[in-house]
Amino acid sequence: MQSPSASPTSSPSTFAVCGDDFVLNGQPVQLLSGALHYFRVLPEQWEDRLLKLKALGLNTVETYVAWNLHEPRPGEFCFEGGLDLVAFVQLAQRLGLWVIVRPGPYICAEWEFGGLPAWLLADSDMALRCSHPPYLAAVDRFFAALLPLLAPLQITEGGPILAMQVENEYGSYGSDKDYLAWTEASLRRHGVRVLLFTSDGPTDHMLTHGSLPHLLKTGNFGSRVPSELAKLREHQPRGPLMCMEFWNGWFDHWGEPHHTRDGEDAARCLGQILEAGASVNIFMVHGGTSFGFMNGANTDLKTGAYQPTVNSYDYDAPLAEDGSVTPKFIAMKAVILAHLRAQAQARGLPAPDLPPLPPEAPRFDRQGLALAPCQPWFEALQDMVPTRVDVCPRSMEQLGQDYGFTFYRCRVRHPKGPVTLSVQAVHDRAQVFVDGRPVGLLERNGPLSLALDWPGGEATLELLVENQGRVNYGPQLHDRKGLLGWVRLSINVLQRWEHFALPLAELPAGATQVREPSSVQSGLPQFFSADFEVDEPGDCFVRLNGGHKGQVWINGFNLGRHWVCGPQLALYLPWPLLRQGRNTLTVLELQPEAGQALSADFCARLPQAGEVVDMAPTLAELW
Repeated sequence: MQSPSASPTSSPSTFAVCGDDFVLNGQPVQLLSGALHYFRVLPEQWEDRLLKLKALGLNTVETYVAWNLHEPRPGEFCFEGGLDLVAFVQLAQRLGLWVIVRPGPYICAEWEFGGLPAWLLADSDMALRCSHPPYLAAVDRFFAALLPLLAPLQITEGGPILAMQVENEYGSYGSDKDYLAWTEASLRRHGVRVLLFTSDGPTDHMLTHGSLPHLLKTGNFGSRVPSELAKLREHQPRGPLMCMEFWNGWFDHWGEPHHTRDGEDAARCLGQILEAGASVNIFMVHGGTSFGFMNGANTDLKTGAYQPTVNSYDYDAPLAEDGSVTPKFIAMKAVILAHLRAQAQARGLPAPDLPPLPPEAPRFDRQGLALAPCQPWFEALQDMVPTRVDVCPRSMEQLGQDYGFTFYRCRVRHPKGPVTLSVQAVHDRAQVFVDGRPVGLLERNGPLSLALDWPGGEATLELLVENQGRVNYGPQLHDRKGLLGWVRLSINVLQRWEHFALPLAELPAGATQVREPSSVQSGLPQFFSADFEVDEPGDCFVRLNGGHKGQVWINGFNLGRHWVCGPQLALYLPWPLLRQGRNTLTVLELQPEAGQALSADFCARLPQAGEVVDMAPTLAELW
């Protein structure tokens, strides 16, 4: 068994399964792959990350495809700029890498809604990841736009794409074999000719429900290598063994510790996979960032608690979120290089050397940038016309909105005195105001009621609801956002609501217009902003001092959330987003405090996390 030594060329080639081997142009091969999602890395940085992947000793790059980004509205497609998947695959080929594509339609990936477009949920009858005709029609339309772009890049056409995946970890979700067969047929119908495979956790129920008899099965795991490969072999007596997701790290939820994985332990398990002759895809070799509102969420399978994921997808990967080389990279490289040299020696070939690392990007460092208060949130709303007026509060999806915030307003006449405000469900976090005064919070995991002192007569009740990321894994994928169901004062259901959709795809005009410090009122959302000069753009991390929760933009680009609950303490700011000369940092602070200063530090390196937990013991017990 050998790893592919020949780089992809423009000549048609063959890649197939033969017995227990992958075979490339008639020769048995071992795939050494790394996961890197093009949509989590700016295109100006693709080459740097791919060269580092190759310097680790890998010969293949694997990526998911994010349907929600490519089809933001039904029938409207984007494959340009940072979504130019064709350019990413062609770049990988020029750099001498093979490619594995996992087009979904569902990808999980700790990504918003697992990559499914939120507009699917505007249909109250929608059923996901099954043979529901409207869902299948939407998937087929997406495949019809995507797959013809990839068809010329398959190995059979002289491209670098070796294989594609059918769905993703379906054994962790459903049982509709007709749906899996339909997905396979749709891929073929739209021009896919390369090897198809499925990937699931190595358990009996996952491998039973997530695969089809004639498709190659691969396994996803991070530890217990011998037993996990044995379980995969039990369900697939013949065929090459491959760990399609070797979890060398883990992801973080807001309010939980930062997750790490000991590098030596990860390298040891990787060595076990290679020694077994199995192929591997390191998940992740470089995680990148879920910029803007693109983070996903989980629900605890035991308690049902909602667990939003942070924007950083560092994953404690060998290449950190900013692309820097970690001790885990060095440990894994030593294991891979030793394996490649042992293979070469067994065949009587010279010992191979790995390509050098590209030069590191420059760094930007500046401390104590004072942010000035700008337009208050409620002022920005004054000139807005309601998106919809309806008897009952409607979900974000019913308003034709995908991400961001939804503002609900109801004018209510109610007797003066104590009263309880309650909601049937809120997804995910609502700031509550009465006559423009903050009176409390309602959160998905907390009590869904709030004691108020009603002013009497007619008053205005307003709720600012934040979508903190749709669920991306498990049985609760139907994760609609906003106010879901009734809202009551005491026993009275409140009716006639004004709705304002606030996706914040672009900043309001007043978000950078400076106001007096006295304009800041405690608990009332407000924009803050500051200009600063840059001599040479460089990578850095933005850390806010002061403030509680909100969003951060650099030159109009949404970096993601800040939230004092951690564990993410700073947001990655890639060098391509900075420009020489004047730059603008803008913050929406949801819960400012009057008189409190807000400032930002640009840190050349990631500030150290607080509480940290090692995932190695958990991975050893998973399943």
